Amino acid sequence: MIINALFNVADVVLWRMNSFFCTACVMVTATCRGIAIGGGSSFYGLPTFKRSRTGVIRIGKNNCFRSAHTSNLIGVNRPCIISALSANARILIGDNCGFSGTVIGCFSSIIIGDHVKCGANTLITDGDWHPEDPRSSAPKPIVIGDNVWLGVNVTVMKGVIIGANSLIGAGSIVTRDIPPNVIAAGNPCKVIRSIV
Repeated sequence: MIINALFNVADVVLWRMNSFFCTACVMVTATCRGIAIGGGSSFYGLPTFKRSRTGVIRIGKNNCFRSAHTSNLIGVNRPCIISALSANARILIGDNCGFSGTVIGCFSSIIIGDHVKCGANTLITDGDWHPEDPRSSAPKPIVIGDNVWLGVNVTVMKGVIIGANSLIGAGSIVTRDIPPNVIAAGNPCKVIRSIV
């Protein structure tokens, strides 16, 4: 019992050290690359940021990014990857959000509100990623409202608006708008019930 407690304390200390050094590194490199990150944000493991010369990435205050594999014990399969890929791409993330191995790929506009939880290995993308292919269509903006919770392995596709206070079930693929205050799940994602 005592040995287990010592291991738990050591684990906490190591993760705090990891966060301290990763956060310092990310804040310096983000500033050099023209990416705005609000105070109080923390990073466990190193994310990847890509920004076109005129693209915009603005991240609010007190956000948490978990990129190390065991930084979220449900399992993080990849680091967080935040990319504004076209000249007009803009990613705006509110305050007090959490991301675990989340990929945000933006060609147009992705706006994420406050208090949004993105479960492990979520994907949010507003484009098809192959603009040269004639089967691709133009990127379409995504808006995710305040207090939305995306479960593990959720994919949010282009042109979607997810209303405030909604919960998207694990493994869902969101291809159409989801109203506020609902639980929705499936492929394609559909409203299951209201939560008000």
